[in-house]
Amino acid sequence: MPLYEYELCDGDCAACGGHFTLRRPITAPDLTACPACKKPVRKLISGFSTPHHLKPLSTTDAKKAGFSVFKRVNKGEYERQ
Repeated sequence: MPLYEYELCDGDCAACGGHFTLRRPITAPDLTACPACKKPVRKLISGFSTPHHLKPLSTTDAKKAGFSVFKRVNKGEYERQ
């Protein structure tokens, strides 16, 4: 389930601090009020996690993983390495 960030439209809340994150299913209806203080909220656009610094797959790594590696010989012709 994705995480969604929300903030209060106006004022502050002692329970949520004016900003909170919830894990909700994609099919859930939009949240319009804070679950703690019942004040109106808006959904924030936030970043997402991606893998950092992926190294390119080398020929030997591909072979070890069980892939067939081909080398281009001529136009439209390849041979297995």
